[in-house]
Amino acid sequence: MTTIDIKRQDHYSRGELLLQTFFGLFYIMIPHGIVLMFVGIAALVVDFLAFWVILFTGRYPESWFEFRLNFARWNLRLNASLFNLVDGYPKLGLKHQHEGVVLDVDYPTNISKPSVALRFLFGYIYVMIPHGFILSVLLVAVLFANFIGWWAVLFTGEYPKLLFDFQVYYFRWSQRVGLYMAYLTNEYPPFHGAPDSENDSEHLDSEIK
Repeated sequence: MTTIDIKRQDHYSRGELLLQTFFGLFYIMIPHGIVLMFVGIAALVVDFLAFWVILFTGRYPESWFEFRLNFARWNLRLNASLFNLVDGYPKLGLKHQHEGVVLDVDYPTNISKPSVALRFLFGYIYVMIPHGFILSVLLVAVLFANFIGWWAVLFTGEYPKLLFDFQVYYFRWSQRVGLYMAYLTNEYPPFHGAPDSENDSEHLDSEIK
């Protein structure tokens, strides 16, 4: 089971919004970008090595799986902050989490070898091209929604639910594609960003508590 969710806050800090907008490049994007560049290289190496291990054993080494999952979590909480979907500084590091951002993937006891081989050889054709095209179109709408949401938070301190949910929809969809291409799940990503189950929000609430 995969759970991907971002919790909409009752109130957002206008001060943080302005601080991130004008100085986020210096204290968020540059430090995270530098560190994630190197961690991302390591993640690519893990993906390549994991492919061969899975191909011969049908299993993803658990420590590698946790590393790759934590890397995905880091990216999601960073994006949630940069898009002003959550308050609070996105901490650097693989072990840190944000209470309002959840990405959980059950560790698979075995992974389909033919599916992994298919992804490795043809994933960019049957996964990345169709999903990537739709997601690139959606991204334009997401950026517009984020622009409107920025002004709404500035004047009201609240993020309009419709705009917030649409952006979470996009990030949930894109994360599923990334998880599938990294061999973390056997399930082909659906062409939507709806929750995996009705229990996702309950799961997020329990994580926060």
